[in-house]
Amino acid sequence: MSNQEINNSTNMSRRKFLKNVGTGTVAAAVAPTVLLGAEQKGGNQMQNQPNVIFILTDDQGPWAAGCCGNDEVRTPFIDQLASEGTRFPNFFCTTPVCSPARASLMTGRIPSAHGVHDFCRDGSMPPNAERYLAGLTCYTDVLAENNYTVGLSGKWHLGDSLTPQHGFSHWFALPLGGSRYNNANMIRDGKVERQPGYLTDVITDDAINFISENKEGPFYLSVNYNAPHTPFNGHPQDIVDSYDDCPFKTCPQEALHPWAGRGTLPHMGNRESLKGYFAAITALDLNVGRILERLTELGIRENTLIVFSSDNGYSCGHNGFWHKGNGTFPLNMYENSVKVPFIVSQPGKIPEGRESEAMVSQYDFMPTLLDYLGLPDPNDDMSPGRSFVSALSGDTNDAQDRIVVFDEYGPVRMIRTQEWKYVHRYPYGPHELYDIVNDPRERKNLVDDKAHRALISDMRRQMGEWFEQYVIPRLDGSRFGVTGGGQAAKIGDGKYGEDAFKIRQPRQNQNRQ
Repeated sequence: MSNQEINNSTNMSRRKFLKNVGTGTVAAAVAPTVLLGAEQKGGNQMQNQPNVIFILTDDQGPWAAGCCGNDEVRTPFIDQLASEGTRFPNFFCTTPVCSPARASLMTGRIPSAHGVHDFCRDGSMPPNAERYLAGLTCYTDVLAENNYTVGLSGKWHLGDSLTPQHGFSHWFALPLGGSRYNNANMIRDGKVERQPGYLTDVITDDAINFISENKEGPFYLSVNYNAPHTPFNGHPQDIVDSYDDCPFKTCPQEALHPWAGRGTLPHMGNRESLKGYFAAITALDLNVGRILERLTELGIRENTLIVFSSDNGYSCGHNGFWHKGNGTFPLNMYENSVKVPFIVSQPGKIPEGRESEAMVSQYDFMPTLLDYLGLPDPNDDMSPGRSFVSALSGDTNDAQDRIVVFDEYGPVRMIRTQEWKYVHRYPYGPHELYDIVNDPRERKNLVDDKAHRALISDMRRQMGEWFEQYVIPRLDGSRFGVTGGGQAAKIGDGKYGEDAFKIRQPRQNQNRQ
């Protein structure tokens, strides 16, 4: 398909979508071949190994999709994926910020074992390009070694964006961690080129071409959108305007959090920011629909595993701030920061319309994917992850089998059970304890409640033992002054210390009750 044909198709889908807003027929109007089960044709149906498409968004909160219980943001195709697969409402990122979360997805390790503790603010491009995952085995390395054609369309943000690495043979990459949304720069064949058009569409155009060229499979494709990350402008105006009358009840603009960072102030109470964030999600959702439609046209949808998730969570006024773990200082571990959407779908293989209560993390993704595909796991002793294929298939009582996860963001660490969350800040606090069952919005910090001393002691012990097992001492995040202002260099091998992180002072050093 030519670029002009792709553009015409994208615009037609958008017009049909907007025309049917509020009619209850949005998804069907955009891509009836997907939703009505049109006859599949073409493609190689004799593949033994399924194709894999991992759609990863940027800064999408766990609340920011229709299937997550939000009746204001329009996401018919993400919702379709959920109806055609299994959704995990208790899926956690390893760190509530971009680069370390992505590194954990790729390697199965926590930041204190792979060394990426904050977003990479340097090292993406020459002359200072640096490979943050050098020397580590990623799941894409394993796929490439087992006859998968491995492609990237979109954001990398793990250093050296110019050069394909870790098994990728197709590399259409965003040069830096962020970008404007129109006429953006992208890397192809080792060259930075200006790409006309809306970036979310551009990334999808490349993804669709890759899928078409590799339809005989097996292939793996990372579709890494930068949406809905800031900026909140530059999105299709018709979609932005369609949210003019939205009440945004799902995004309460709460009283300013005492730790809120400066990035909160331009957005708190700003309807244009809310419209932009919602529009970015709806625009990427339409592109998810384009990918589903192409898979169906090629006859390979049933032989393609689709994973949909985000790198970290996000707050749009919730708890009194905007952004993610670094939306406050001290850094936070609120639910909207550490949880992300996570959906897995392959028709006929994964139960449809199911929600799993298992508590799982990004460090579990690599062993799960390799287990699902029947490929060898590198058996990395420093990876705490374990396969949740049994929870994915519905073969086990997953809510009882998987009941605790851990997070870290530099000197801030979290242990989360199904009922409680304890947050510990090295070296001096402040610490937090929340009763998630009775206080899901995390309003009352119980850390000083004498009645919970034994619980806190036990959770602190579990946390200490777990991190002691999976931390490499020279990469130990609790030793570094990570502030949420970015990481300037790869740490370890004698190249680590405070100079790798941007120092930032807290607004206030107190608990919020």
